[in-house]
Amino acid sequence: MHKAEYTFLQKTVNCYFDADFAGIKDLMQDAWTVIITDENLYNLHAEKLAGYRVIQIAAGEEYKNQFTVDSIIEELLLMGANKNTFLIGLGGGVVTDITGYVAAVYMRGVKFGFVPTSILAMVDAAIGGKNGIDVGVYKNMIGTIRQPEFIFYDYSFLKTLPVKEWVNGFAEIIKHACIKDELLFKVLEKYSLHEYQADSTLIADLIERNVDIKTAVVINDEFETGDRKLLNFGHTIGHAIENLHGIPHGHAVSIGMVAACNLSVQLNNFHADDAAKIVRLLARYHLPVDVETDHAKVFEVLKMDKKRTGDGVQFILLNTIGKAEIKYISLLDLEKHFKEIV
Repeated sequence: MHKAEYTFLQKTVNCYFDADFAGIKDLMQDAWTVIITDENLYNLHAEKLAGYRVIQIAAGEEYKNQFTVDSIIEELLLMGANKNTFLIGLGGGVVTDITGYVAAVYMRGVKFGFVPTSILAMVDAAIGGKNGIDVGVYKNMIGTIRQPEFIFYDYSFLKTLPVKEWVNGFAEIIKHACIKDELLFKVLEKYSLHEYQADSTLIADLIERNVDIKTAVVINDEFETGDRKLLNFGHTIGHAIENLHGIPHGHAVSIGMVAACNLSVQLNNFHADDAAKIVRLLARYHLPVDVETDHAKVFEVLKMDKKRTGDGVQFILLNTIGKAEIKYISLLDLEKHFKEIV
């Protein structure tokens, strides 16, 4: 195990890489701890959780809502949890998002940490302090920005991660390469999903590289007034598609990235050959690059996106692979191109 410290405006977050979950006991010492996880993970790893206070929630994005939050709070109250309680979110992005949100609002705030167990949570969802829930088809519409005390990376949890969730997580890895790291893009072109699954050192290095990329962006703009918005590449259209079609987050972001590449070609002088490279890379990691959809319905949901300001949307477009920019696009202009890009 090795530790890295990342200093945000609110606090320093300790990341423990290549750690063993058994070491959580030493980290927590005498803290009154409650672990929040989903039913699938509990069933897979019940022996690791023996002796802990555990709250189980239903697994799946459809349960990332206020009802689930209320049910957790009710259980915390029954347990006698107080201001000194420490919450640990053990799971994928849904679990970490909900745990961070509950920690922010329970008794006006308790401390929390994360043990991400999926690729997506390890490289994206657990990092940066964004915690929240969905409201109907509107993604992450309610939430907070509040940093955890720690993020604990035990890569052995990946051994039970379904292949579809490996695929799901690589969308965010490819996103980081597209907006911030051309060299990482070339590395991803060199390897395959199977090679990353089979080589524990290779995947550990990839995860830590992506943690560095996202953390650097967030440290420079924790409350998303500037460059942190770049992390939304592929998400504006992706979020709308995700909830309308009920597909995994990474799949929707992949489709959203292709749409953003197409729009970058049309509006931002992004080279069509580079757009084609991105499509090939997404396909290489078994991610979808298009979808049959109702464009009018997608556009209606998109209009409620959090990044909307006035009569337009702050859209993330590419200049080159590894360099992106925030561009304000009017809804009228976006609608003109919409059927051509999605």
